[in-house]
Amino acid sequence: MLANQRLPDAYLESAQHWFDPLAQQFAGQCRKQAGLPLLIGINGSQGSGKSTLSEYLSLILQWDWDLRAVVLSLDDVYHTKSRRELLARQIHPLLATRGVPGTHDMELAEATLQKLLQPGAAAEVRIPRFDKATDDRKPESEWDRVITPVDVVILEGWCLGIPPQQEADLLRPVNALEAREDPQGIWRRYVNQAIERDYLPLYRQVQQWLMLRAPSFDCVFNWRMEQESKLVPVANSQGVMDTEQVARFIQHFQRLTEHGLEALPPLVHHLFQLDSQRRITAYSQPLASMTQDR
Repeated sequence: MLANQRLPDAYLESAQHWFDPLAQQFAGQCRKQAGLPLLIGINGSQGSGKSTLSEYLSLILQWDWDLRAVVLSLDDVYHTKSRRELLARQIHPLLATRGVPGTHDMELAEATLQKLLQPGAAAEVRIPRFDKATDDRKPESEWDRVITPVDVVILEGWCLGIPPQQEADLLRPVNALEAREDPQGIWRRYVNQAIERDYLPLYRQVQQWLMLRAPSFDCVFNWRMEQESKLVPVANSQGVMDTEQVARFIQHFQRLTEHGLEALPPLVHHLFQLDSQRRITAYSQPLASMTQDR
């Protein structure tokens, strides 16, 4: 796993310290649920390490606790390129760019989750996969296949769990992209409505929430550039963004990332505060603390 993610050996030591106790807690919860799969939601801004954490947890749950875990990423249920191009023509041009709520196929996400969370007889479930290098969903013949029942489903995504904004918060552009390309707020209102309509029902199914909280949105650019560099050997530079393209791309995410950094921490069970190097500097349990305060 460390080789696949190009991670230093120090990551394993940190992960064992911070995440192994969580795996033990999740394993205990699984056994209490008498065969009903546990759904874990992981939020983290782009490049924060949520995909790596998801893979680590799935492996530890398997190796140390003999549990079957599967990972589903919101990145893998983006609408196809042709579907996003249709949304761009019909609603707003910015919807051609993958990333924000409204550019995910939530019907596909829900259908996949329901199959994975269904207890009972063995069945094959196909897990959607998206190719960022080609900016399109992979053909179904290349999707992963999982045999249920499983014990744990880990769902991760950069905007996962973030609540919609208030109407007043949508009035002012947060960056040059919004000011120049969405002056009337059509795109950002569509995104906000998508959260309310299509994402909140999914959030309610999550039983354990984790957040990798970036120190600020300013870190996202450097983290996103690191992600692009990892794509180069795989994609032979095709479809990989340069510095200027990344700078524009991340502006699509700024509004909800900043909103999530403020609004989401009180709503999660496990909050990990990161520094600019993605090192964990603090851990807390906001929902547990809130219950104790009551």
